[in-house]
Amino acid sequence: MPIQVDQQAPDFTLYNTEKQEVSLKDLISKSNVVLLFFPLAFTGVCTQELCSARDDIKKYEKLNATIIAIS
Repeated sequence: MPIQVDQQAPDFTLYNTEKQEVSLKDLISKSNVVLLFFPLAFTGVCTQELCSARDDIKKYEKLNATIIAIS
């Protein structure tokens, strides 16, 4: 079932790039969270999407938001 706008996502746990477990519940307790899903990290479209998020990182920081990118 897809998640609707303003609907809370179910909790999940993933490994970060440092191989440490990170749960959505823990992240939400510290900041707002933006979940960024992209299917193929090595394609031009996905690279552009990630670069846009990187370029706008200051805007997200002002909103106390952490970006979680999932491929």
